[in-house]
Amino acid sequence: MDAYIGRLLDNRYEILEVIGTGGMAVVYKALDHRLNRMVAVKILKDELSRNQEFRRRFHAESQAVAMVSHPNIVGVYDVSRTEESDYIVMELIEGISLKQYLEKKGNLNWRETLHFSMQIAKALEHAHSRGIVHRDIKPHNIMILKDGTIKVADFGIARIGSAQNTLTREALGSVHYISPEQAKGARVDNRSDLYSLGVVMYEMLTGVTPYDGETPVAVAIQHINGAARCPSELMTGIPLGLEQITMHAMNANPDTRYATATDMLRDMEEFRKTPAITFRFGAAAQSAAVRAAVQPAPRTDAERYVSRNTPKTENMSVEQRRAERARREAEKAEERRRRNLTIAIIVAAAVLVLLVVILLVSMFSGSDDEQDGGKTTASEAEEVEVPDLIGMRLEEIDPEDYPDVQVDIINIREEYSTRYDEGYVIDQSPDAGDMVPNGRRIELTVSLGKSENVIPDYTEMTGDELMKYLTDLNLGLKIDMQKISDETIVKDYVVRTDPEMGTELTKNQNVIIYVSLGSNKMPDLKGETQENAQKKLDKMELGLRIEIEEEFSDTVNKGCVIATDPREGKELREKQTVTLYISLGSNKMPDLKGESKSNAEALLKAMDLGLKITFLDEPSDEVEEGKVTRTDPQAGSDLKQNDTIKVYISLGDGKAEVPDVLGRSAAEAKSLLEAAGFVVNINEIYDETVPAGHVISQSALPGDRVEEGTTITIDVSKGPQPTEPPETTEPPQPTDPTEATEP
Repeated sequence: MDAYIGRLLDNRYEILEVIGTGGMAVVYKALDHRLNRMVAVKILKDELSRNQEFRRRFHAESQAVAMVSHPNIVGVYDVSRTEESDYIVMELIEGISLKQYLEKKGNLNWRETLHFSMQIAKALEHAHSRGIVHRDIKPHNIMILKDGTIKVADFGIARIGSAQNTLTREALGSVHYISPEQAKGARVDNRSDLYSLGVVMYEMLTGVTPYDGETPVAVAIQHINGAARCPSELMTGIPLGLEQITMHAMNANPDTRYATATDMLRDMEEFRKTPAITFRFGAAAQSAAVRAAVQPAPRTDAERYVSRNTPKTENMSVEQRRAERARREAEKAEERRRRNLTIAIIVAAAVLVLLVVILLVSMFSGSDDEQDGGKTTASEAEEVEVPDLIGMRLEEIDPEDYPDVQVDIINIREEYSTRYDEGYVIDQSPDAGDMVPNGRRIELTVSLGKSENVIPDYTEMTGDELMKYLTDLNLGLKIDMQKISDETIVKDYVVRTDPEMGTELTKNQNVIIYVSLGSNKMPDLKGETQENAQKKLDKMELGLRIEIEEEFSDTVNKGCVIATDPREGKELREKQTVTLYISLGSNKMPDLKGESKSNAEALLKAMDLGLKITFLDEPSDEVEEGKVTRTDPQAGSDLKQNDTIKVYISLGDGKAEVPDVLGRSAAEAKSLLEAAGFVVNINEIYDETVPAGHVISQSALPGDRVEEGTTITIDVSKGPQPTEPPETTEPPQPTDPTEATEP
């Protein structure tokens, strides 16, 4: 039996039973005698409580977390310590973990995923505002209440745990959710929690974690490399915007994922309002990056995600081609980095094997070593790893700090850069991480600072706008404008330039601007929002008359184009009528069985059909109390505007589980049984084996399911039967004198 069961901590918290065990602590259900309520008590494990520094940090961190109060965070009521251990007293959650929920359902629909994710993000936003980083966000630490409310547990506790866990000791269940910086042992901040939330969202949408492997180290390396498949490759029906939010949160580079939970919540809220929305994390964001900097930023996970929807180059618009070129360059750089990391790992493994061989040889050939004096020489062909010098100030680089290579700080190249200030290294050859022969020369390119005298990003500019921009540079440029046919570029907009975008301009240079003659072919508008589709048609300047037809669609998001008439590629005439078929969303009755009442109502209202929802109760042996048992009409039925929907909610089977009260005090047993919904009858009997006032037996066996309201009799000990004979009194004197005398 557990040593803490039955103990009274601080003369207040009576430990009743174990309800959970983790890597650091054991969680007990307890009765707070002072406030007469059930609580959860988390007690540090014995092996950790022997470390005084660990106990000090646990106590300090727990006190800080106790100051956090939020509806989506498990409340911490008290923090205390005894001579033996430290413990925290928390809100007792009546629910299941998100991990258990996922094991039951496999994966969640996008609406439920969003519902849970927004609550988790709100919890993180609050904690981060108080300077607290969770560090261990995973489904196991997220509790779901019966009404669908999320409670995040173990705030601050994971931080203490990280002080004593190395990666190889990390539980496999946690390593699936850790951020790349945690995997590397680097500094962790708020963004690490957001990465883990992204992984949890990924698992909710797909039913699997983005990375898996035979060992924790194998999984951690995948987090560092950041090459997860997109959720929509594994599961259909995931909206584009929600997938973008998920992948952006999971960006391997902390600097290019969400900076704050508030930022992430803002996008979630925008998506909640408009499920058809998409975000500028992909090709659009890359194009914006090109406008802001000639050199493209490293490609993010979300940008890799968008590339799966990008058409082949020959079918791309000019904007897409430019973004794609920039993306490919960034991808090549990323691929080189990964290849170098792989090579480094292989080389490290080879060196380890070589050292073992040398050790074994030396053990068995000592005499040979003595004959040659034990002298050894390193191979002239020894390879070393190239250091990363990009982003460093040239004047701060000391070649003596890099004895394995020759860093050339004299013969440098200089270029303008919009990303780095003057004097900073912007490129190097060979690349950082490459394995090169010992003594290899490293060539550097250094920034001349920012320059505005370049061909700008003209993807949103007309020929006249670009002409004015270049003229205003006052370089005396000789500018020629030529019109060419291009069906992918709107009329009068720039197709390309000579020299190309980003080129540094010199005085009196020749520049040619190629401007589109436009196209009169119907563009592909499927999946576009109605607003974007109309804008694209308006830009064709054909005076088209646009008509809107609305219809239901199970595959196209509400407010987006299902089809057009004429269809894509057809020639258009001036003032021709074009019909856009716009999705009203799905009108199919969703499968709500097992959903909470609040979730069911939210899902039906989100269909925007003005449905009249009636909730009815019914008993059920299959579905737990408070969850949907069935609907009328049934799942998959076609719905019409203002239809009446009946949603049946389970009353449960009317039974409750009988708690085990044997050996407990009569008061405690009565409290537990009544809390479970039973009527209690107490029968007191003498018993020599059970202390007075404690339960000897109960009429219903522990664990049995019995109708609520049933009377359960408990036999309570009165202690040993008394051994003293009872006191006697004189019998009353008879009144008849004949009976009072003997014959």
